[in-house]
Amino acid sequence: MSGGYEDDEDLGYESVYTGAGGSDPNTRLQVADQTWTAAGNAGLLKSMDLGLPVRDIRGHTHKSPYSPKTGYTYSGLYNVVDAWEEVGQSGFKICRFMLIYIGTGKIVSNQSEVDISIGQAEVRRVGTSILRLVRDTNVAVEIKKLYHNQCQVCSTAVPTKNGTYSEAAHIKPLDRPHEGADHTSNNILCLCPNHHIMFDRGSFSIADNFTLLGCVAGKLLINRRHTIDIENFQYHRKCHGFN
Repeated sequence: MSGGYEDDEDLGYESVYTGAGGSDPNTRLQVADQTWTAAGNAGLLKSMDLGLPVRDIRGHTHKSPYSPKTGYTYSGLYNVVDAWEEVGQSGFKICRFMLIYIGTGKIVSNQSEVDISIGQAEVRRVGTSILRLVRDTNVAVEIKKLYHNQCQVCSTAVPTKNGTYSEAAHIKPLDRPHEGADHTSNNILCLCPNHHIMFDRGSFSIADNFTLLGCVAGKLLINRRHTIDIENFQYHRKCHGFN
């Protein structure tokens, strides 16, 4: 991170990183759309899919309190946990990546010179706690009950020793910068684990009429008591290039 992209957001523990391509080397402004097939972007997608961390280096030209005053500094390892596309400040499509700090380095703010580095194990425990809290909300439980744990895409209910299993998938993601809702059923789907991860990673999306788009065919199963906010589908399609 060296100030090459105007849309970067650096909060230390997490960063919203702008992918590679489409920028003018002289002005550093976007002059063309970015693509997922560009080598750097494709590499980050592969790191996300394989669960492999990436090394973060901050340069002094990067406008962030966590960047060095001179030269470059190694800031440690980050996991790539999300990827989407949006229109950047210059009006062109950019590829965006959410990076979460997992330790093994030092994050220092030039404003306070405080080391806020924490251990990898601690970060993982916090992350797991958050995921369980989201999955076990009353709204998520009710949606899964409504569908009897049957996936709304493939109608599969994964068998377990104690019954069946499904997952509550948020159409518009909860975390920053998406800020999707978790308190209402109109942003939640009941999916099997396979279609959950495929939906989150943008392998397929859903049209306003519930037709499946992308690498799966058919139509989303909808219970008449399940009302979905169509704007959430529109947001998902925009993030993953289906519009």
